[in-house]
Amino acid sequence: MPERPNPPERKDPIVSLARYSEIGFIIPAAILLGFFLGKLADYWLHTKWLYLVGLLFGAVVGFWQMIRMAVGAYKDK
Repeated sequence: MPERPNPPERKDPIVSLARYSEIGFIIPAAILLGFFLGKLADYWLHTKWLYLVGLLFGAVVGFWQMIRMAVGAYKDK
């Protein structure tokens, strides 16, 4: 006798809310962290342009992490 497929598990809506709200916080947090680390490097190295590098690096890392989260959420379905 063939086995019956398991019904799809129902996910807690609070877990889904937490996962999707995290996406909204990752990009600004990464950009701000990159900016402030760049400003700190500017202060230590007596330069005036490293904050832009930190800002761009934070933006790239934030979008990369958002894409990773979206792909992971898609695989979970």
